Amino acid sequence: MTVSSTPRSDAMRAIATRAAITPDVPAMAATPVPTSVYFGSNTFGARQMRDKLSKEVYEKLTQAIRLGKKLDPEIAPAVAKAVKEWAIARGVTHFCHWFQPQTGLTAEKHDAFLTLDSNGAAIEKFSAEQLIQSEPDASSFPSGGLRATWEARGYTAWNPASPVFIMDAVATKTLCIPSVFIGYNGEALDEVTPLFRSSEVLSNAARELLEIVGDKGALRVYTTMGTEQEFFIIDRTHFAMRPDLVMGGRSLVGAPPPRGQQLEDHYFGGIPERVQSCLAEVEFELYKLGVPIVTRHNEVAPCQFEMAPMFEETDIATDHNQLVMSVLKDVARRHGLQALLHEKPFAGINGSGKHCNWSLSITSDNALNGINLLKPGKTPHQNLRFLMFLAAFLKGVHQHQGLLRAGIGTSGNEHRLGANEAPPAIMSVFMGGALTKMIEDIIAGRAGHKAEQAMLKLGIAKLPEIEQDNTDRNRTSPLAFTGAKFEFRAVGSSQSIAFPVMVLNTVVAEAIIEITAALKAELKRGGSVGDAALKVVRKAFKETSAIRFEGNGYSEAWVKEAKKRGLLNIRRAPAAIAQMTTKTTKELFVKTGILTAVELESRYHVRMERYVKDMLIEMETMAEMLDTQILPATYAYLGSLAEGAAKSKQAGIRVVPQKAAAESVGKLAVALQAKTAALQAAIRRSHALHADEAKCAAFLTSTGATAMAAAREIADKLEVCVGDSYWPLPRYREMLFPV
Repeated sequence: MTVSSTPRSDAMRAIATRAAITPDVPAMAATPVPTSVYFGSNTFGARQMRDKLSKEVYEKLTQAIRLGKKLDPEIAPAVAKAVKEWAIARGVTHFCHWFQPQTGLTAEKHDAFLTLDSNGAAIEKFSAEQLIQSEPDASSFPSGGLRATWEARGYTAWNPASPVFIMDAVATKTLCIPSVFIGYNGEALDEVTPLFRSSEVLSNAARELLEIVGDKGALRVYTTMGTEQEFFIIDRTHFAMRPDLVMGGRSLVGAPPPRGQQLEDHYFGGIPERVQSCLAEVEFELYKLGVPIVTRHNEVAPCQFEMAPMFEETDIATDHNQLVMSVLKDVARRHGLQALLHEKPFAGINGSGKHCNWSLSITSDNALNGINLLKPGKTPHQNLRFLMFLAAFLKGVHQHQGLLRAGIGTSGNEHRLGANEAPPAIMSVFMGGALTKMIEDIIAGRAGHKAEQAMLKLGIAKLPEIEQDNTDRNRTSPLAFTGAKFEFRAVGSSQSIAFPVMVLNTVVAEAIIEITAALKAELKRGGSVGDAALKVVRKAFKETSAIRFEGNGYSEAWVKEAKKRGLLNIRRAPAAIAQMTTKTTKELFVKTGILTAVELESRYHVRMERYVKDMLIEMETMAEMLDTQILPATYAYLGSLAEGAAKSKQAGIRVVPQKAAAESVGKLAVALQAKTAALQAAIRRSHALHADEAKCAAFLTSTGATAMAAAREIADKLEVCVGDSYWPLPRYREMLFPV
């Protein structure tokens, strides 16, 4: 049997002839337009506010934004009128409250500006009430038991700190109002409400500590975030031919190609023309939305890339990262490409993460304004302040390592953590050689016990010049100090950053509160603030020594050492998510007021349920692929071998190589039949356990995952021995190395 043309071969020929689409961006115009001219043009930002609002209204609105306060109801009508006029002038016909339910994605319900007046004439209307609040149906979003199915009422409310924006789609323009999403009784149904709460608690805690050490006048302490987004881009035709990528975002079968990333030739290499064209348009759309993307490059794996923005306030950075993911997927489709945001779309090569660069800064009307609290200064006082916030970070991570692991616990991330440059599942903090030495000197008392002399002797004032390069970066560290910031490298590429960053904010806030209490107690014993602070810092550094690690996180030696230190090593997502139910976690959130006990429990259920659903989708997709694609292709190839062997025997040929090949393939086919049956049995058992999330998740992560791995092993062996023209699925080499 001869197969001259297959869907796969047709797709390969078509892809080979596709040219890059010239993006319709200002840089390609006959008269190029600089980015600065149109940056933020689709947002009602500071420039638009200043032009459209009275001076009094503008000052009140910007003050609310600066201090993280709610919109003053008195100025809401004027703001709504200005927003409406600005939007309609740009061709907008609908508006929506754009929010982030617990799906990891965004949600929106579009309402027209159109209404009818008392005479039945059509007019455009957009009131203050419509700007500030909306009422979407809350019954169909994940709530983890917070809301019954029949309890539909939910509310969205505008967050003024995040400017409204216009989203361009095909022939439509929609005004999007970034909002929180709460239930009828005020319970948080979304990802960003707890994030805002954590920001406020952290700010209040940090301001109190600053007051005690003599830094008075801080109006607000806020976190800043720079979110590096990794992703893969492949041809959309290949994507459409892979049910596993379509259904679950990752390849469930696929033999490793002879060439992967071992030549180390993709990282920072030339961006392929089609991808470059796509990313140029992505950046253009994001620039109009005020998203300050400043970096793009090839990542480690073939067909893997990264985009990164400038640092912004975390609340805004969270919205912007959602826009990055959304725009990236939409624009890629227009270019005949598919952006893959899954943490591990291809086994055996680098996975994708979201490196969240986190720091703390001050808003003030005095000299404190803009100071980064995680940056060493030039005076003993400034450096002692730096060490106190450094100690708080270490203390928070050390006390709540399990909760931080829960914050990144997803089905996709468990395939990535600990593999191909992703950090391991063990939480630790990398400080770098220079800071590690200073911390150890403080613990040992080698710098003395007087704060001013100690700061001078330790030489911390020299760190601003050397901190960027005081040691090599540790790519295996989940949380690495990389100069004036911590890089939270363990967050998954498809995740909303809101939840993991909320967790980080919360644990650091608690630590600051505890350090403040310890400092107050020490001051009651007498002595200077500086000396008391040094004593508190020394104790915190000593107590958190276990969480600091400078070595190779992939080594077996670290696994053993971490166990000796009492650190958790949670490989699977369900066990990580279970850390949200511990007594320590409950006490943390309830006492800080960031989550009620009920809200915390709901988030546990949402994440556990999501894990179960993800796994079942993968298992059922895999079983279908095995039954309807891989086994039939194997049977067809076996038939051709058998036919060839029969004809060879009939012709009197003594050596019949097809026979041995057929027997080898036949054995694999029988083995795959058995593994497929075992997989289907696991699926049936999973459905039977579905009522008990924890029990079902435990079964899926053990028996279910094992059944999938066993079936994949046989399928991947078949891929490299079944005739190429018979294999129905695009291979790794074709998807990752398009010609």
